[in-house]
Amino acid sequence: VQLQASGGGLVQAGGSLRLSCTASGGTFNTYTVGWFRQAPGKEREFVATMRLRGGSVSIADSVKGRFTISRDNAKTTVYLQMNSLKPEDTAVYYCAADRTLIWGRVQFASDYDYWGQGTLVTVSS
Repeated sequence: VQLQASGGGLVQAGGSLRLSCTASGGTFNTYTVGWFRQAPGKEREFVATMRLRGGSVSIADSVKGRFTISRDNAKTTVYLQMNSLKPEDTAVYYCAADRTLIWGRVQFASDYDYWGQGTLVTVSS
């Protein structure tokens, strides 16, 4: 499967952005699709993930209550809605997918086989 991430940009603190991850070349509903982020000088960090078959969702504590993950099956797209953005949310955001991910390991980037290119989110104070 190929993944295309989009939707990043510059936003003021308190603002919102919606990132999109569009998949092609695979059977969409057989994947778990997640979002990770990496700030300069930091390790890649889990943000959110959704098991498309069944709809199970996991959200990192650091963004819970502000970020949501959703999907549009017709568009084979997974969205990351980011509200109440903070400067510390500034990072390159990546989407990733895997077909055999163990649900207890959704936060481990190494367990995802497919990655899109990143999209930069910059939150100004």
